[in-house]
Amino acid sequence: MSEIRVVIIDDHTIVRVGMQTLIEKDSRFTVVGEGANLSEGLEIIREKQPDIVLLDFRLPDGDGVIGTKRIKNLFPEMKILILTAHQNRETVMEVLKAGADGYILKSIESKKIMEALEKTYQGEGYLDAAISGALIGEFQGQECKKLTENITLTPREESVLELLCMGKSNKEIAGELNIAEKTVRNYLTKIMEKLNVNNRTEAALFWTRTKLNN
Repeated sequence: MSEIRVVIIDDHTIVRVGMQTLIEKDSRFTVVGEGANLSEGLEIIREKQPDIVLLDFRLPDGDGVIGTKRIKNLFPEMKILILTAHQNRETVMEVLKAGADGYILKSIESKKIMEALEKTYQGEGYLDAAISGALIGEFQGQECKKLTENITLTPREESVLELLCMGKSNKEIAGELNIAEKTVRNYLTKIMEKLNVNNRTEAALFWTRTKLNN
């Protein structure tokens, strides 16, 4: 297996150095570039074309929403993991809708950072537990778009979503349902299309919110 290539974009040198040191302790990963702002980061991304971009939400020349949109416009399949101190619902939802694959807080434990990078690379996404808890709490009692005739999930799709909300990986979902991992990915693609969301995290949040309000 080739090394997983990472680019770090953060305006604080100490954060970039610390992240690079941590990431490169794991032989599966290598940091191929780092930038102090969005413009610099985009140039590095164009040159290095990494597997994952670890993107600070607040940068001198743009935020995580702008950065995510620009990166995804250039490289739609590139994975983006947002790193920030902000955990309010509006910020999280906005950046996930822009196409980010994961969202972690700068206060997260070191081992969780590596878990987040790994899951993001595998296409499973990652949402910091502190953030997901806050989001679910805010969803309670709010109006939400319910599943209608225009959004109808099959029993198997609902089963996949239920397991996704429990934090199961694609491999674990496949094992629970006795289906191939590729089949799980196909189900998730169909589910995201039906729900009109950009990633697994949004799909899980949508389903959780729907269950809470039904």
